[in-house]
Amino acid sequence: MEQSEIKYYTVTQYNQAIKNFLDSKEECQDVHIRAEISNYKGHTRGHLYFTLKDEESRINAVMFASSASTLEFTPKDGDEVLVDGRISVYVPNGGYQVYVERMHLAGNGDLLRKLEELKERLAKEGLFDPAHKRAIPKYPERIGIVTAPTGAAIRDILSTIKRRFPLCETILFPALVQGEEAKFDVVRQIEKAQEYDLDVLIVGRGGGSIEDLWAFNEEIVARAIYNSKIPIISAVGHEIDFTIADFVADLRAPTPTGAAEMAVPNVSDLINYLEQIRIRLNKSVTNKITILDRQIKALANSYVLSNPLASFEIREQKLDGLIGRLNQTIVHKLELAKRRYNNVLSNHILTNPEDMLIKYNNALELNINKLELLNPLNVLKKGYSVLEKDNTIIRSINDIKIKDNINIKLIDGHISATVKGVENNGK
Repeated sequence: MEQSEIKYYTVTQYNQAIKNFLDSKEECQDVHIRAEISNYKGHTRGHLYFTLKDEESRINAVMFASSASTLEFTPKDGDEVLVDGRISVYVPNGGYQVYVERMHLAGNGDLLRKLEELKERLAKEGLFDPAHKRAIPKYPERIGIVTAPTGAAIRDILSTIKRRFPLCETILFPALVQGEEAKFDVVRQIEKAQEYDLDVLIVGRGGGSIEDLWAFNEEIVARAIYNSKIPIISAVGHEIDFTIADFVADLRAPTPTGAAEMAVPNVSDLINYLEQIRIRLNKSVTNKITILDRQIKALANSYVLSNPLASFEIREQKLDGLIGRLNQTIVHKLELAKRRYNNVLSNHILTNPEDMLIKYNNALELNINKLELLNPLNVLKKGYSVLEKDNTIIRSINDIKIKDNINIKLIDGHISATVKGVENNGK
């Protein structure tokens, strides 16, 4: 065929033709892929761009904002996902890609996401707060066990408690520990256990997959553990398994056997402890007896006990000295009293009372005469008078003026008068 007879198409035409071909195929419009996410990028408009890959191949993928808004998780590199969508061609670059309409985490991914979300919410509420956790009694008398009535878990718990602390009583609260109804049964048995006089409650089961252990990740189980008035030890799965119940419980055990070991002491350890106490007690009593024996021997060899009369002789001499000083004091006091008595007897007042009376009478008359000389009435007897104005003695010419009413006091009466004239001798 000659070149002039050949029809040539543009790249766009071929890419569009391939797109039309793929879009017409039913198997390309309803694809379901299990793969790992890589090269994840989120656009500001809400579209998601990433690569889906397995061990040998990869394909580009896009999830538009309208579909991405329905996601229940935030995708990231390394997530294993289940994708539903369609395959078509992006005409501008000729690349074919998956247009993702729905996407879920594969395997345990979705369960792990739900677990993390519940854990975060319960933590914010304070269900994991250490302040709410109670101490496990050191020597429990009665232990409750919420687990399946058959299986390795209950056998391990019972055998461990019996071996370590056979004095402890155990009560089984049988419950389903796997399946959809397990969470309700576990809650029911935890609440039933509250009616018993228990020191500790062990809640758990043996190992298994995350789906097998999921009952202990349920919110209602977490709240039942939190609301329990009995301290709870969680014992779910193996050492590497962690559930919500572990975070809420007062104590987390790595295994059911470990829970039994944490719940009760080892009787052999108690016996050894008591033996150590007995040894220390005997040693303490022996030391005390030794100290007291030394004290008794020291007292027995003391001077007081070896010479008991010597102490009384010393006290006897001290008593004699005290009696002697007392007698001297009494004699001295009597001598002083006798002297004061003789001084009183020899006093002039007692020996010559008439002379003292005469002396006091003379002094009295002398004082009377002095008072008579000072008596103002005696001045009036000599012809003098006292002038008063308004009951006040007039001492100066300046104290009165013409027409003042005055009172003239004489020895034998008063005269009322009016001042008609005032003359100052100094002028």
